[in-house]
Amino acid sequence: MVERTTSLTDDLFVKLEARIRSGAMPPGSRFPTQKDICAAESVSRTVVREAVARLAAQGLTTSRQGSGVFVAETAAYRAFQVTRDELSELADVIKLLEMRLAVETEMAALAAARRTTADIGLIREALQEMADVSHDPAAAARADIAFHLAIARATQNDYYVRLIDFLGLRLVPPRSLYLEGQSDAAHAAYAALVRAEHDAILEAIVRMDPERARGAARRHMQESLSRHTELSETRRLREKAG
Repeated sequence: MVERTTSLTDDLFVKLEARIRSGAMPPGSRFPTQKDICAAESVSRTVVREAVARLAAQGLTTSRQGSGVFVAETAAYRAFQVTRDELSELADVIKLLEMRLAVETEMAALAAARRTTADIGLIREALQEMADVSHDPAAAARADIAFHLAIARATQNDYYVRLIDFLGLRLVPPRSLYLEGQSDAAHAAYAALVRAEHDAILEAIVRMDPERARGAARRHMQESLSRHTELSETRRLREKAG
C-alpha cells in the first residue's frame, strides 16, 4: 500500500509540475484546493497533500496567509541541475561529455588569450598533482577538476568558473565506469593518455595560441567522448548477444 501511494504521489507531482511549467497554471494564479484536486484526479487527500508539499519544496508554489496557495512568480524558471546519481549511467556521461565539448573548447581558447603567469602556475600544479596521485582514481579526479577549474579562471570570465565549479566531481567521468574490471596496467595507461591530452592543452595556453588551445581541448573532449561511446556500443552488443 505504501508503494502504491508513493507511485500515485509521484504521478500527481509530475502532472501538476508539467501544468505549471507549461503555463497552464501561470505564475501568480491561485492553485486548486486539495479537495478539488482529489476530485479531479481521483486520488486520496494524502496523495494530494504529499504532491503539493513537494511542489512547495521545489519553489513552484507559495502559501499566502488567509488566501490559499498560489503558483510562485518564479515557477517558470528552473535551475540547471546535473546530479551525481545521473552520472552513474554511461548514457548520461556521454550527454555531459557532448555538452562539455562545446563549452571547454571555447574556454581553452579564451584562457590562451587571457591567461596570466599565475594562471599557468595553477594549471601546472593541477597537472603535477594528477601525476602524483594517478594510482588513486578519486584523488586523480579531484586534480582533474582543479585543472579544468584553473583553465576556467584563466578566461577571466566568472561564468566559466561558476559553471565548472558547479559541475565539480560530475565534471570528470568516473574512471571505474570506463575501466571496470580492467588491470592496474590499463588504469595506468588511461592516466597517461589523459595526461598527454592535458599537456597539449597547457602547452597551447602557455604559448597564448587560442586556435591551438581550442583544437587541443576539442581533441581531448572528442577522445573522451569516443572512448565512452565505444564502450556504450560494446555493452549494447554484448547485452544483445546475451
